[in-house]
Amino acid sequence: MITFALFSALATFYFTMFITPGPNNTMLTLSGLKFGFIKTLPHAIGIPLGHILQIGLTCFGLGKLFLVYPQIQFYMKILCFLYLLYLGWKMMGSFDIIEKNVSGRPLKFYEASLFQFINPKAWSIAIAVASGFFPTEENIFIGIFFVTITAAVICFPSICVWALFGSELKKYVKNLKVKQYIEYLLALMVVSTAFFILLK
Repeated sequence: MITFALFSALATFYFTMFITPGPNNTMLTLSGLKFGFIKTLPHAIGIPLGHILQIGLTCFGLGKLFLVYPQIQFYMKILCFLYLLYLGWKMMGSFDIIEKNVSGRPLKFYEASLFQFINPKAWSIAIAVASGFFPTEENIFIGIFFVTITAAVICFPSICVWALFGSELKKYVKNLKVKQYIEYLLALMVVSTAFFILLK
């Protein structure tokens, strides 16, 4: 049954998970720093869209596949690890590219959405919601609507904070060398996250 207490608990869980550091928020910070908040919006919109689909599929039973076939999670970890290493490598020196007006763009919304399906943190959120917060007394479609809409409402403003943070850094940090040091730090965070996910 959907109650205010359930909504409060779910919203608190979502906020805690979405606002804390992770691959999505690190990537949004860097994108805001490099491209500004407006150009980063498609990336920020794609994340909750991916989460909605992911949580909905998990509530329909996809999450049980991880219990039956645990090797799926292992292969997803490998994919996420390799993708984050690739992102970390791409981050290095990308300010030089942008300053020279060569190639370089933020993630598109569908790319950000698809990334959620190899993001172990996103899967852990989806599985936790399906097993611990889903209102089982309700019609399954009403229950899925409840958990996915709540996710979207909480996720988008929570992750936008990171994109805004990066965008504000761009305004105040004019020195290219300082921007590059920040870029290297964020790249290191992404690579560290990749190894944490792999070894977890």
